[in-house]
Amino acid sequence: MLASYLKSRFAGFLLVAFFSIAASGQSGSSGSITGVVTDPSGAVVPNATVEARNPVSGFSRTTSTDASGKFTIPNVPFNPYHLTIAGTGFAPYASDVDVRSTVPLALSVTLKVGGSAESVTVEATGGDLIENTSTFHTDVDRGLFDKLPLESQSSSLSSLVTLSSPGIAADSNGLFHGMGDHAENSFSLDGQPITDQQSKVFSNQVPLDAIASMEVISGAPPAEYGEKTSVVINATTRSGQGLTTPTGSVTTSYGSFGTSTVGLDLGYGGQNWGNFISANGLNTGRFLDPPEFTVIHAKGNQENIFDRVDYKL
Repeated sequence: MLASYLKSRFAGFLLVAFFSIAASGQSGSSGSITGVVTDPSGAVVPNATVEARNPVSGFSRTTSTDASGKFTIPNVPFNPYHLTIAGTGFAPYASDVDVRSTVPLALSVTLKVGGSAESVTVEATGGDLIENTSTFHTDVDRGLFDKLPLESQSSSLSSLVTLSSPGIAADSNGLFHGMGDHAENSFSLDGQPITDQQSKVFSNQVPLDAIASMEVISGAPPAEYGEKTSVVINATTRSGQGLTTPTGSVTTSYGSFGTSTVGLDLGYGGQNWGNFISANGLNTGRFLDPPEFTVIHAKGNQENIFDRVDYKL
């Protein structure tokens, strides 16, 4: 009876849907980089490779200019980036850009004609990307997600925060304690604050497959996050906008305590629209994480579905 009660009590299902229909098509914590690439005569340069990269967070996004020389990199989390543009027959272009608003960052780039010989000049004043914000925070991108040994499939988001951010202490059942009062923790998904507990004891977490980039603010978060005094996890979800080729993955695993998992995600879209969907499930004999190694009556299961639809007017 008790086992049946616990299984029904902690079994969960979560449906999260984001419909981002706006002039910019961006969420509240990301922007876009747009521009047009031309040559010295003013003619447009098609098929030039454009890359925006942040070496600190590991974020990297690549696209190409279309027939009219235009390019768009959507769903870019707020941060400074290295922007590089390379075209056949032209000298490489490099510049630093700072994305801090949902208003698209519009650029006009003129490529120089490449010569038979090129030289590189290294200046002592040429520094890397430096943020001038006084807020103590940690930037985490998907490039780091797969490299961390997340301890809990059902609390992978909390586990990621614990392992990737300084000043965070792990607790049982997927909970964590930040600097200050643990009750003052808050998640912000695409600018939408979620003050409810993000733990399998109370509810399902947003699946890690749905997160594109994450900023963990510790210590003293800014007032814009509702006077929180501890940790704010500012997450940007994944979007299918700009993925002209269907892109996705399927994962499955089986481990101790009869733990089996399955997950899939798929993103597809165009320059003006996109859809990203992910679904995963978990069934385990160690759903909770009590102090003792031998667990009695801790069977549980969890299912998550995440769907985000974008359309740029």
